[in-house]
Amino acid sequence: MDVSDLYPLGLRVRGRLVVVVGGGPVAGRRVRGLLDAGAQVRVVAPGLTDHLAALVADGAVEHRAREYAPGDLDGAWLVHTATGVPAVDAAVADAADAARTFCVVASDAAAATAWVPAVTELPEEQVTVAVHAGRDPRRAVRLRDGIAAALEAGELPLRRFRPSDGSRDDGGPSPGRVALVGGGPGAPGLVTGRGRRLLARADVVVVDRLGPRSLLTTLADDVEVVDVGKTSGNHPVPQERINELLVEHALAGRDVVRLKGGDPYVFGRGGEELAACRAAGIDVEVVPGVTSAVSVPAAVGIPVTHRGVAAGFSVLTAHEAVAHVPGGADHTLVLLMGVTRLARTAEVLVTAGRPASTPVAVVEDGYGPRQRATFGTLGDIAGRAAAAGVQPPAVTVVGDVVRLAAGWASHSADGQAVSRP
Repeated sequence: MDVSDLYPLGLRVRGRLVVVVGGGPVAGRRVRGLLDAGAQVRVVAPGLTDHLAALVADGAVEHRAREYAPGDLDGAWLVHTATGVPAVDAAVADAADAARTFCVVASDAAAATAWVPAVTELPEEQVTVAVHAGRDPRRAVRLRDGIAAALEAGELPLRRFRPSDGSRDDGGPSPGRVALVGGGPGAPGLVTGRGRRLLARADVVVVDRLGPRSLLTTLADDVEVVDVGKTSGNHPVPQERINELLVEHALAGRDVVRLKGGDPYVFGRGGEELAACRAAGIDVEVVPGVTSAVSVPAAVGIPVTHRGVAAGFSVLTAHEAVAHVPGGADHTLVLLMGVTRLARTAEVLVTAGRPASTPVAVVEDGYGPRQRATFGTLGDIAGRAAAAGVQPPAVTVVGDVVRLAAGWASHSADGQAVSRP
């Protein structure tokens, strides 16, 4: 079969007669697919597999318990022949051709007038993917599986299916959905598969500065991107307005992804956005993300817990409650958004009872192009960070786990920062 001769087409067979000649496993697979599509199925075969016999016993399939004979195809819209006997399959194909009925021939694709592709379905999206690959069904299956995996992973754009008019009974647009997607620390490979898939479906993306912005290049040209990025001391779009944007776009019938850095519920104000959407009657989903509180220290070899070193950790912003976390270098303290107040935070921790010799690391731009770690102690980290020119975004780790980083042993007395290898 030359694929240039192939005209791809979907057939609606619901309520229409399809004749399957043969009762073996191949015929059984064809029958299952036809019944799923709502076809009226007639099987012509002297014997049947147990599965086909059960379908006949249940009344789901008509069975002519004999060899194929002229007249068996009468009234058929489509024919499948899979007897395993080339002469019989050829006779069925000839009879179907004479009746101007398309025929699938399992034993000889070149003798057929129709072919069954490798198929995968995404019912929720109202999408069917069918792949033809000449006479190589295994190749078609591999391609189909690759396409299905790419769709599941969000690597291909796939908008949500909507009814053709897209409207409610009152004439207004059907509301869209909102997904609060945790994008992780910024590296595109650290976004969950669910997050990627929702991003591929989005009509509107409302993005943070610390989200994986490189993923925006994968969006279709007509996806609207709303940048609400905040920097230290500069919030150009207030949180209340962000909440309103999510609701406004969803009520206009658009699917919205709120792409956030880290995890939506770890100092991401995801709870506020969720509440605003629910109050407006919007369907909202929260997709967890890899929080920078754990992943950024890990990027430079610092585990937040380690047997025999630290059995627990606390995550805070440097703005609040640092004096009230569990004390001791064996309880790791992770501080987010704390570069500008580092000196004051270190002073408060020492005053609260932590030794001034407690190890500290400040990790800038985790997983980004300027990632580096500056090491010191509570007694000197502020000066070291200032000398190194540390800039946000950065995560500060306080505790003995800092000693486990490869850079700890090599940090010098003059406060030189240690860059990622």
